Amino acid sequence: MEFLINLDGNILLWIQEYIRQDWMEGFWKGITMLGDSGWFWIALSLLLMVPRQTRWIGITSLAAIVIGALITNVTLKNLVARTRPYEVVEGLVLLIEKQRDYSFPSGHTCASFAAAGVYWRMLPKKFGIPLVILAAMIAFSRLYVGVHYPTDVLAGLLIGLFAAWAARHMQKYVRSHRKKVE
Repeated sequence: MEFLINLDGNILLWIQEYIRQDWMEGFWKGITMLGDSGWFWIALSLLLMVPRQTRWIGITSLAAIVIGALITNVTLKNLVARTRPYEVVEGLVLLIEKQRDYSFPSGHTCASFAAAGVYWRMLPKKFGIPLVILAAMIAFSRLYVGVHYPTDVLAGLLIGLFAAWAARHMQKYVRSHRKKVE
C-alpha cells in the first residue's frame, strides 16, 4: 500500500515537473471548472431532455450522474476520508483553490464519465466521442491542478462508467415495462 501511495504522489510531481506549463494553466483551470458540481454535464443533460428524440438520453445521463454522486460524494469520500494531495505531497503546488471535501474518489471524473458513458452509448459517435474526450480532459485536469491523486481519478472513472451502465439498464427496464403497461 505504501508503494501505491508513493507512486500516486510521484506521478503528480512528474506532471508538475514535465507537463505543467505557465501558458497552459488557464486552459486546464477552465477545463477543470467544467466539472465543478457536474454543472456542464447536468446542463447538457437538461438540454437533451427538451427534444423528444433525445429526451431519454438526457434522463438517463442525469440518472447516471445521480448514481455516481451517491457513490462518490455521499458515500466513499466520507468513508475513505483521503486527504488531498496538496496537503501531503511535499513540493506539490496547488493551481486552484483548496477543495472542501475529501480526495477519494474524484467526483469531477465520476460525473464526467457517468454522463459521457451514457452519451457514448446513446448518441451518434460524432457527438459521443468528443464528449468522452472532454470527460478524459476533465479527469486529467484534476491531476494537473493538483487536487487529486491518480488513483482518485481512476476510481472516479470506474464508478462513473458503472453509473452509466446502471442508468442505461434502468432506462431499458423502465422503457420496456412502460410499453407493456400501455
